[in-house]
Amino acid sequence: MAPPGPDWHLGSVVYEIFPDRFASSGAEYDAPDWAVRRDWDELPDGRWKSQYEWFGGDLPGIAERLDHIESLGASVVYLTPIFPAGTIHRYDANTFEHIDPLLGGDKGLATLTTAAHERGIRVVGDLTLNHVGSGHDWFRTAVEDPESTERGFFYFDESVPNGYVAWMGVPHLPKLDYRSQELRRRMKDVVVRWTKPPFELDGWRIDVANMTGRYRDIDVNHEVARATREALASASPEGLFVAEHMHDARYDLGARGWQGVMNYSGCLVPIWAWLRHGSLEDEFYDMITSPRPGDQVAAEMTLFRSGVPWPAVLHSWTLLSSHDAPRPATVIPSREHRVVAIGMQMTTPGVPMLFAGDEIGLEGAWGEDGRRTMPWDRRDTWDEGLLAEYRRLIALRRSLPALARGGIRFASVGSDALAYLRETPEDRLLCLAARADHEPVRLALAELGATGAETLYGGDAEVRGGELILPADGPAFHVWRMED
Repeated sequence: MAPPGPDWHLGSVVYEIFPDRFASSGAEYDAPDWAVRRDWDELPDGRWKSQYEWFGGDLPGIAERLDHIESLGASVVYLTPIFPAGTIHRYDANTFEHIDPLLGGDKGLATLTTAAHERGIRVVGDLTLNHVGSGHDWFRTAVEDPESTERGFFYFDESVPNGYVAWMGVPHLPKLDYRSQELRRRMKDVVVRWTKPPFELDGWRIDVANMTGRYRDIDVNHEVARATREALASASPEGLFVAEHMHDARYDLGARGWQGVMNYSGCLVPIWAWLRHGSLEDEFYDMITSPRPGDQVAAEMTLFRSGVPWPAVLHSWTLLSSHDAPRPATVIPSREHRVVAIGMQMTTPGVPMLFAGDEIGLEGAWGEDGRRTMPWDRRDTWDEGLLAEYRRLIALRRSLPALARGGIRFASVGSDALAYLRETPEDRLLCLAARADHEPVRLALAELGATGAETLYGGDAEVRGGELILPADGPAFHVWRMED
């Protein structure tokens, strides 16, 4: 049986980068026909138009900015797709044979992974197992030659628009049919190839993993997940294999395929719902994060962990944003409330993941709007106070094994305050997240098995009459170590 996931991952903090928008090395590249050239300091323009906007970030540019990532405390870089495509988001790959020349090509990736590894930073790629682009070599062959092997890689069906099945009906994203054994073999080769020298990716995040291998009454999702994970492990025993899964992932995580998922349902959604201000411009996120009290938030976070193997919980990414979502600075405008959210993200079971720019307060009202460039030359626009809190909380997360591997239990649940313990046999931590002023939380020291509490972050707790009395102010976040 494949291992539950690499041990290095548990102690990590992941930093997501959308390569076109992070940093440019200044290299000159020939623009493809679809590209709309934009200046670095401009904002993305509109919703769907943004997928063609080319700002000029590349992989060597990321390598030049590793100091920032290292100083933040992040230890893993997750890159959204880097294969050639017909859009800037590159989820419509035209080939898996080389890296997009617009990003610096194969050499650019090797340069980045080498530089990152020298600093102890891992690099994880992004792969669409569910679909390719309509310009992909395989799809073009399948269309041109109905007798080809590649024809069996797709669902051709004259009863559907365009004569083939596409992801969400988008014509330039034809869906892959994993009843083809040859397709499975080729995708395994892709997964393995880019983990080997000179590229040495440290694993993969799999796009729309919940849809992979599923269409109508066909469901080979678990077969594909397990086989792909085994292929990765054969080439890179320490390789990471995390799935995008925005809904209830319990059924798929129990199948021992994906090591973990991007935890939208058990982290982003409940935390946003507890701390967000006002209505959101993005209708989908406005609906799924409608405001709710702390007891419901605690129940939702617990529900994600119910029925999921514990290693899969620990290897899932706790997130407050991604390139597909509005930015926390827009959803939770108050820095004080955002610090509460970050504190919860860093202390909830799982591996924290942040989207580049969150740490300096970049805004965005929907996914494409949030894919803004890093303002390297406009340091005056950075929220330096927020950056300092990110650094403190990331350092706390990475220095305490109980946050990486410990169990969790709620000690007190209220509408405006949540207290919970993270525990290993060697250490016990108490966390308090408060969205507003509230009645003091009183916990019996005997039930905590403690005599007092050492403050690690936030304010002090008071010991009185056999009780530990926690601060009643809010918004605020606190962490204490239980003293025997």
